[in-house]
Amino acid sequence: MSATDAVRFWDGIHAARPAVTDPRPNVRLTEVVTGLPPGDVLDLGCGSGGDALWLARRGWRVTAVDVSSVAVGRLTGLAVSHGLDERIAARRHDLRTSFPDGRYDLVSAHYLHTPLDLDRASVLRAAAHSLRPGGRLLVVDHGSTAPWSWDQDPDVRYPAPRQVAEGIALNPATWTVERADSPRRIATGPDGNTAEVTDHVLIVRRTA
Repeated sequence: MSATDAVRFWDGIHAARPAVTDPRPNVRLTEVVTGLPPGDVLDLGCGSGGDALWLARRGWRVTAVDVSSVAVGRLTGLAVSHGLDERIAARRHDLRTSFPDGRYDLVSAHYLHTPLDLDRASVLRAAAHSLRPGGRLLVVDHGSTAPWSWDQDPDVRYPAPRQVAEGIALNPATWTVERADSPRRIATGPDGNTAEVTDHVLIVRRTA
């Protein structure tokens, strides 16, 4: 899939979703981040912007990136309407060819699944290297397919958190795995329907 096709695909996904004035944050983000001191955070694949808004309200300085110009444009508008534009910088990035500059206390990658030809391990490795000492990389993946997911391929297989960590291949002298598990929860889709889903949660902390 070319860069143009990738943008067209994700612009179409986001344009088809109704715009909301206050999108919800991801549950695993709120669980993990609540209690952490605010700092600089990179939101990879910001989507509708719920995570970026939630983080900014709690004092984080957010760099939010997405390949979709529709998603980035919507989040920019939401940041202004919520009075959070000084805390949120929304940028379009194709992570296959560019990675945001900066040093971060947290990098959040929620459901960074895509039909693009994306070397995800390299992206997550770059994310880990962008952390300050003491910073955390939070990777939350699908462990099951929700009924409302754009990807209903019955043959899709999601790697377990430990497999994701192995694929990133970080030096254990510098990074340590703090969490790798697969909790279940009841999720609510865009149409209000609910279903039980499994999340794969990986937290890697930079120790040096």
